[in-house]
Amino acid sequence: MNRIVKTAAASALIAATTLAAIAPASAHDHRRYRANTGDVVAAGVLGLAAGALIAGSANRQADVIYRYDEPRYVRPRPVYERPVRVYERPRTVYVERYSSFEPWTRDWYRWCSDRYRSFNPDTGTYVGYDGVRRFCEAN
Repeated sequence: MNRIVKTAAASALIAATTLAAIAPASAHDHRRYRANTGDVVAAGVLGLAAGALIAGSANRQADVIYRYDEPRYVRPRPVYERPVRVYERPRTVYVERYSSFEPWTRDWYRWCSDRYRSFNPDTGTYVGYDGVRRFCEAN
């Protein structure tokens, strides 16, 4: 609405200026010159139209389009908390003690082969982590 009022005011100002200039121009001696009132009015109308177009294009603002998007999910920011130390009592571990097995018995073979992966039943030895061969003693 504001743009329409401004355009109308600018057009009225241009029309008033044009009509004020037409009156003195037509005050010439009618005996020598032929009256060209139609041409003068056409020029005034063209000037008025040109002024309205110029004022309208100068006042034109970009049309604002309001757009409402669909609601979307925004993931909440993670909350970092300091870890809490939990102290537990040491577990009590019960170790089953084997009774001493005599070497070269069936129980001795079973115990040594279960205990050591590198156990050699022919020699009764195993290879330790240090690379040394030791005789299997079932305690």
